[in-house]
Amino acid sequence: MIDFLILSQLAMGQYGLGTIKSLYDEIGSAEGVVRKLGKTFKEEELRAKEEIAWCEKNNVTILTISDADYPDRLRHCCDAPLAIFTRGKANLNAPHIISIVGTRKCTTYGKEVINQLVGDLAMMLPDIVIVSGLAYGIDINAHRAALNKGLSTVGVVAHGQDTLYPSLHRNEANKMCLGNGGVITEFFHGTRSLAPYFLQRNRIIAGMSDATIVVESALHGGGLVTARLAQDYNREVFAVPGPVNSSASEGTNNLIRDNKATLITSAQDIMDTMQWQNVTLANKKQREAKERLLFLDLTPDEQKVIDYLKQHGDTQTNILAMNTAIPIGSLSALLFSLEMKGVVRPLFGNTYHLV
Repeated sequence: MIDFLILSQLAMGQYGLGTIKSLYDEIGSAEGVVRKLGKTFKEEELRAKEEIAWCEKNNVTILTISDADYPDRLRHCCDAPLAIFTRGKANLNAPHIISIVGTRKCTTYGKEVINQLVGDLAMMLPDIVIVSGLAYGIDINAHRAALNKGLSTVGVVAHGQDTLYPSLHRNEANKMCLGNGGVITEFFHGTRSLAPYFLQRNRIIAGMSDATIVVESALHGGGLVTARLAQDYNREVFAVPGPVNSSASEGTNNLIRDNKATLITSAQDIMDTMQWQNVTLANKKQREAKERLLFLDLTPDEQKVIDYLKQHGDTQTNILAMNTAIPIGSLSALLFSLEMKGVVRPLFGNTYHLV
C-alpha cells in the first residue's frame, strides 16, 4: 500500500500519472522511482504513512489498484488512479453501475427526467449504483433521486476526504455514506478543490461505470468531458434530447446529432441497449411459473420431465426420452401437452426449455 501511495502522491504533482507509471514499469519499485526523480525516499514514505494514519482515524478506506475491492472497471482504464480513498459502504464492483452527469444549471425538465429515469431503473434493477460528482445541478439531483429510491449512489469528488465542495451538499454526502453508497476521491486529505481537479476526477466517474448518461449539457461543460472519456474507455454514452431552444440541452442534442451518444427517452432504452435483464420482471415471471406448476394437474410422466428439466436445464427430446425412460412417441405428445399448459417451450434443435 505504501508504495502505491508514494507513487500516487508523485503522480499528483509535477510529474503526472503517465510518467510515474512508466518509471515504475521500468524500475519496479517506488523507492527506485523516488530516487530517479532526485527526491528523498524517507520523506515520501513519511507522507504516505501520515495519510494511512489519518485515514484509519477518520474511517476512510484506502484502495490501491492491486486491491480486489478497487473498482475493476476503472482498473482497466489506462489512466486509472493508483489509489483511491473511499467513505461509505458502496459496492464499487456492483453488477450494474451508471453515471449521470450534466450541467450545473439544470432546468426543471432535467430534474424531471432524472427522477423518472432513476425511479424506473430502481424498479427494474434494484442493485444498480448511480455515480455522479456531488456538484450543483444534474449531479446532486441524480444523487437525491437515488437516495429517494433507496439506491446506492456514489459521489466522486475533486478534493481530499477532509472537506466537501460544495458544503451545501454535506447532508446528501452523509446520507450516502451512512447508507449503501459513498464518496470517493483520488486526492490526499488536505487537498482543496481546484478547477483542473474537477476535469481530472471525471475520468473516475466514466471509468468506474458501465455507461454514462448526459441529461442536460450546454455547448461546453464537464458532462461532455465525461462523455468523451467514456467513449475513450469503450463504454456506452447516452444522451437525453432537450428542447431545441434550450441552451441547457445544446450539448446533449449535439452529442446525439454527431452520433457520439445514443438517444434515450426512458429507462427501458438503457436496459435494451445494455442488454440488462429486468430483475423485477424476471422475478415476477419466475413466481408466476412456480404458481402455475403448483396448480397444474400433472401426470407422473409429466412431473418426471419437469423434474429432469429443472435439474439439467434445456434438453433435446432424444436425451429426455433416454433419461426419463418415456418412449419418444409418448414423449412428443407429453411435451406438446406441457407446452399448451405454458410449462415448457420448444427451442431450436428439438430442444425443450422449462419456462
